[in-house]
Amino acid sequence: MNLAWGARVSPAFRGLVIGMCRRLVIEDPSWLMACMAFETGETFDPKIRNAAGSGAIGLIQFMPPTAAALGTSTEQLAKMSPEEQLYMVEAHFKSWAGRLRSLGDVYGAILWPGMIGKPDTAVIFDREDAKRPKLYLQNKGLDANKDGDITKAEIVAKVQAKLTRGLQPPNVFTMTAGV
Repeated sequence: MNLAWGARVSPAFRGLVIGMCRRLVIEDPSWLMACMAFETGETFDPKIRNAAGSGAIGLIQFMPPTAAALGTSTEQLAKMSPEEQLYMVEAHFKSWAGRLRSLGDVYGAILWPGMIGKPDTAVIFDREDAKRPKLYLQNKGLDANKDGDITKAEIVAKVQAKLTRGLQPPNVFTMTAGV
C-alpha cells in the first residue's frame, strides 16, 4: 500500500495517521494525508498560519472556535509537534467516524462539514447566498469555472491534485504488510 506524502513525514506521524484512519473508518489514509498537504502547502507544519488572515493554524487549519471546542487554542496548537497535533486532528474528526467515505467527505470535515455525504454536484458555496456571503468570497479560488457556484466536485479537484502529487516520487511512501 502506498501512503501519499508519507515520505515527507516521520515514521511516527505515518503510524498515527494509519491508526487514526482505522479508528475513524477512513478507507484510505492517503485521503487524510492529501487534505493535510493541501491545508499546509505540503509542509505538514503544525505552526503554519492561514495566509488570508483567518486565524486558522496547523495541519487542518484549525479555526480559533474549533480549537476552543477541542479544549485548546490556536496558540497551544502552534506549540505542538506534528505528531502531537494529530491527536487534535483525530478529536476533530471523531464525530464523523464511519461517515467519511471519500476524499471529498474527509476534506468536508475540514472545510465545511455540511458537504459530507453530498453528491459531487452539490453547491457548497454560492456567490448569491445572502445568509452566508463571506463564505463564497473566502473560497472563491475553488470556483474553477468562475460561475458563482462552488460545487463539491470543484473543491475535491483541488485536494485530488494534492493526492495525485502525493502519490508520486519523492512524496510517496510504500508501506509493507502489517504497518
